[in-house]
Amino acid sequence: MDNSFDSLLNVSAVPQDDKVQAFIAESKNNRNRCYELSEQVTAQVATNGQMLQNYLDVQSTFDRYAVNNALLILAQRPDSQKLGDYGYWRNHGTYVKRMERQNPVLILEPGKTYEREDGSIGTYYNAKKLYDISQTTMNDKSMEEVSYDERSLIRALVSNPPANIVVAEPDQMPDNKGAYFEPEENCIYVRKGMDAQEIFQSLVPELVFAGYAEGNPHYDRSEDAFHAYCATYMLSKKYGMDISQFDFTHAPEFFENMEPQEVRGELSKARDAANTISGRMTRVLEQDKNLNRRQQEKSEVEQKESEDKTGEQKTQEHDRGEAR
Repeated sequence: MDNSFDSLLNVSAVPQDDKVQAFIAESKNNRNRCYELSEQVTAQVATNGQMLQNYLDVQSTFDRYAVNNALLILAQRPDSQKLGDYGYWRNHGTYVKRMERQNPVLILEPGKTYEREDGSIGTYYNAKKLYDISQTTMNDKSMEEVSYDERSLIRALVSNPPANIVVAEPDQMPDNKGAYFEPEENCIYVRKGMDAQEIFQSLVPELVFAGYAEGNPHYDRSEDAFHAYCATYMLSKKYGMDISQFDFTHAPEFFENMEPQEVRGELSKARDAANTISGRMTRVLEQDKNLNRRQQEKSEVEQKESEDKTGEQKTQEHDRGEAR
């Protein structure tokens, strides 16, 4: 009789080769699924103004994601607020709900490079599974809500601009515009007397134009108007400005006769313009945040020292009263 227990340990084991093959097959299917979804949703965005606006909403939330992955999020879970893989959520003390494990949000990540037949270098892409915070055991309310002071926003917006910014009287502005970039002077004129939202939404597109014009002898404002409009929308959405006046009804005319890859290229141009501005803004806003935190910590220390001193004085007065 065999007294060894080893044979009992492998009854449910899957041969390693089978596991590897299953993983490869799933990875290939997920990658192909991403390619299919990307083509489908790109076509929808290019032919439907509401879908374009929905994409811009997603891209403003996930501004660090490439356009293709923002499109994939739009196709799978457009209401996502915070995405991470198993490891990310585990490191944050939460877990993906069991019932949601088969409903990942697939995105594509660059993998190894390879050489094509023509000698150019290509990149393999791998499908990655992500899960929104709503798919985890973490309460959505635990997400930190970020709000911005209007003065801080405007100060951040005008920091290190690609062109000089000059305040002008209303009657000096062309067509009563709130702001206008003059490439020959490398200057953005801003109408005096506007509120924070008016300044923000007038100035952002002109900053985009100034960025496009920088070092570009072939700059043409009319060619970049669509990108500036999309960038302004994304930044308005990101920083809590009113977006009700934006209208993308005629956006499909811009994408007419474009191939999907061309559409994604145009979306990337708008995304990059928005990120250039938000990158400058983030540095200033982070400095303000750190300064406010240090001031608050200093205030708390001073308050505690004051309370301790007051308590000590009361104790001394009490002791003197007892002595009398």
